[in-house]
Amino acid sequence: MARRWTKEEERKHKEKLINLYVVQNKSIGEIAPLLGLKESSVFNRLQRLDIKTNKQLKTRYLNRRNDVVIPKRSPKLAEFFGVMFGDGHVSHYQASVTLGTKELEYVKYVQLMMQNLFIVPATICVRKSGYRDVYIGSTQITSWLLSQGLVHNKVAAQVDIPPWIYMRQAYMKSFIRGFFDTDGSVYKLRFGTQISLTNKSIPLLKSLRKMLITLEYKPSEISSYRVFLTRKTDLDRFIREIRPANSKHLRRFKEFSRVGR
Repeated sequence: MARRWTKEEERKHKEKLINLYVVQNKSIGEIAPLLGLKESSVFNRLQRLDIKTNKQLKTRYLNRRNDVVIPKRSPKLAEFFGVMFGDGHVSHYQASVTLGTKELEYVKYVQLMMQNLFIVPATICVRKSGYRDVYIGSTQITSWLLSQGLVHNKVAAQVDIPPWIYMRQAYMKSFIRGFFDTDGSVYKLRFGTQISLTNKSIPLLKSLRKMLITLEYKPSEISSYRVFLTRKTDLDRFIREIRPANSKHLRRFKEFSRVGR
């Protein structure tokens, strides 16, 4: 049985715990190794010393963190939104991009993009299937993304892009780049090459088509959840101006263009 503290010992323990838990705002999990105690023992000590627990005020409670930077509007942020509207997912705790078996080079490109925008580490997770996900855990980020138009289920909500993307051509081009890199394809046709943008949200496809028209491309009508570019002049300008970052798309475009000569 543990020895009872003297009043002086109790005062010192309480001052130390108040400093760690209240003043420094450390969590029970952070305090435990500092005191050489189990987390349950720290909790019991808080109760014993009549220090009110306030986990909702802890910076990492519910995956909340105090080192996140919410980015300002920029072409790179527009590109990130394109990636998120393509292969992204927002849960309550995480913002993630499922990139499947896309080239590791592009996976690292997305990781660096997320890190540079939010100034926190982004993690690459490799599933048993070989599929790769890039994610950041932060309720601050997910709440902000939801406020910007992203949703938990893009298809069910028939999501559409944030209006600010239309404000500048640089934003539109960057959004299209991010979307094409994740949800776009390059096909070889019998007499040429074709680019497609695919999504099951019709409002999103309408907005993509509207942006392409605004940028003076000649996209097809929406068909089978796709918008196509087929004219050679459009394709050449798309690669030159949109500048896809996914090397697979660039490689296929060069290969098909060479074959078609």
